[in-house]
Amino acid sequence: MVKHIILWKLKDEFNTDEIKIEMKNSLEGLLGKVPGLIEMKVEINPLPSSNVDVMLYSVLESADALKGYATHPAHVLVADTKVRPYTKERSCIDFEF
Repeated sequence: MVKHIILWKLKDEFNTDEIKIEMKNSLEGLLGKVPGLIEMKVEINPLPSSNVDVMLYSVLESADALKGYATHPAHVLVADTKVRPYTKERSCIDFEF
């Protein structure tokens, strides 16, 4: 199994509750649509001590499932319309467990 964790810093003009909720709902909506995606959680309410605005935590069946997720049309649509336009920084870590 693979964990896929992403941290985003939003562009200042898009760092709103409305945008964060839209990102959360869109990303979590991928569960059940992308083969091999087992778990998807998006955190949009970080503590003030945090230095990022949004976190995605997901679990996939395998490294191959992660590759498929990256190019799956439903994921690409969400990434291109609900995530990338609003973000200025992205950090990612993927690892097997």
